[in-house]
Amino acid sequence: MAERLKDMFYSSSSIKSIAETFLKIYPDFEAQKFYDLFFEKSPSLELKQKMRHLTECFYEFLPRDYHNALNLLKQAAPNIKGFEAMSMPDYVQLYGLDNWETSLEALKYFTVYASGEFAIREFLRIDHIKTLKTMETWADDPDARVRRLASEGCRPRLPWAAGVPVLKQTPQLVIPILEKLKNDSSEDVRRSVANNLNDISKDHPEIALEICTAWYGKNSETDSLVKHACRTLLKSGHPKALQLFGFADPENININDIQLNSDIKIGQNLNFSFNMELKKESQKIRLEYEITFLTSTGKKSSKVFQIIEKEFNPGNYKYARKHSFQNMTTRKHYPGEHSLAVIVNGERKAAKSFLLERD
Repeated sequence: MAERLKDMFYSSSSIKSIAETFLKIYPDFEAQKFYDLFFEKSPSLELKQKMRHLTECFYEFLPRDYHNALNLLKQAAPNIKGFEAMSMPDYVQLYGLDNWETSLEALKYFTVYASGEFAIREFLRIDHIKTLKTMETWADDPDARVRRLASEGCRPRLPWAAGVPVLKQTPQLVIPILEKLKNDSSEDVRRSVANNLNDISKDHPEIALEICTAWYGKNSETDSLVKHACRTLLKSGHPKALQLFGFADPENININDIQLNSDIKIGQNLNFSFNMELKKESQKIRLEYEITFLTSTGKKSSKVFQIIEKEFNPGNYKYARKHSFQNMTTRKHYPGEHSLAVIVNGERKAAKSFLLERD
């Protein structure tokens, strides 16, 4: 079994190393007490809870003066690795809200070692105008990690992060940052811009599409950004998103002869095949399949998976695929009736049900 993320970090050796790092730069640091305090509570905590617990342990053993503590954290930063380093920006959001300018500058510093994307959220919640103004200046920073913080930190739906309602309600607030970074030299930054736009598309599809349409067709890198930004719209079959990328009405395309092993058990693969028939002229096709799962409450939940996307000539095309029903940390499977649908350019062309049984 793969090692759980929460068990990969905050080990005895990593906490000991952190304690030794602070002892070298701060002789009054009580390294053994720091170590003991952390492990009094940490074994029962989840990953983000461990991050916060380490932050609170820093507070207990560093000077209570915020500026002095921040100076020590900055000195230690180059030697703190992994998820443990996230406690440095977390310290800023937890104890630095009364020192606005100093704290934002500290987040810019720490993001080079551990992204400040989670910590910046509290500042956005308190004063989004002032914070976004600072973040817009970060979009011009020579360090790509700071530029990425500018776009990633203001994502409306940043995973694992505290929500900032105003960003979901008024996405226009972050557009100036995205405009600055859409042609960034760093792929990581451009991907962050794409993720931000994808977040926007979930609540304001027309706004996201307006921006993507304006950006598309200028160069290959921005085109790739726009395509990634539209992934949710494409999977949902949004007509304007499909049209933007040249996926026309699939009226001349038929899906037939769906075959599948209709009775499978949790932990096994669903093997399926089908035939796609394209009539008349060549056409750009986005071919996907959708599994409709049964949830723990008995409700239905669907997920779309891509098969292929390219220009096809008229003819018949046979496809065979398999889909795993192995339980994972991100998805649990439940017995009962499920279904498979084949989607062509956003349109469900054919579907078939199957029974998933207990293993």
